[in-house]
Amino acid sequence: AEMRVLVGVKRVVDYAVKVRVKPDKTGVITEGVQHSMNPFDEIALEEAVKLKEKKAVTEVVAFSMGGPKCQEVLRTALAKGADKAIHIEIPDADASQLEPLHVARAMRKIIESDKFDAVFLGKQAIDDDANQTGSLLAGMMDWPQALYASKVEPDGKSLKVTREIDGGLDTIKVTLPAVLSADLRLNEPRYATLPNIMKAKKKPLEKKSAKDLGIDLAPQTKMVEVSEPPVRQAGGFVDDVPALIAKLKEKGFIKA
Repeated sequence: AEMRVLVGVKRVVDYAVKVRVKPDKTGVITEGVQHSMNPFDEIALEEAVKLKEKKAVTEVVAFSMGGPKCQEVLRTALAKGADKAIHIEIPDADASQLEPLHVARAMRKIIESDKFDAVFLGKQAIDDDANQTGSLLAGMMDWPQALYASKVEPDGKSLKVTREIDGGLDTIKVTLPAVLSADLRLNEPRYATLPNIMKAKKKPLEKKSAKDLGIDLAPQTKMVEVSEPPVRQAGGFVDDVPALIAKLKEKGFIKA
């Protein structure tokens, strides 16, 4: 049986970058800042490619929505094993207003026009930490969702998914088609090798606009202000427990 997987890959400020807030507090500085594939999406992609290597998946298609530079992330996805890529290109000015709802709507249109058996995403993007796209898409498609996967086992027409919860492990079974989101310990993503980067240049990358899909990108939320967290005060040292108690009393944390 054919199993086609659509994998969402978002271009985000690289996780190693120290994020700086714009002076006017409208957002964070992205100009001239290193960007890369959202780490959780990288894990989702790796899982899809692994399943393809095990012959459980027949085709892996990478999807990204955003400004022209999203193509870099899609080329990386192709170099890491995706078969083809779809870029929903929107102007950079609109990209900052993009919400999970818009991305879910776009993915829905792609799925409706070109049949997929599963959608894999990272559990959240490290820029907005919204953690919504997968759930919204599952709701729109009326598909089951297996979020925060730490282990995925294909089982005929379904997936057995293990998730880490506070008290241990939670294992669920979802019937395909389904939406899956990847947690940190699902796998260790591979590096894109030079030969694969060269091969990726020949793989198909399809461009569409939001207009082509007929989706409305009007924002539903407004960013009021982005600010730095308060600077942490330096801690102090005490020699022993009585000194600690005296200090806490002095600061008013303990009733004398």
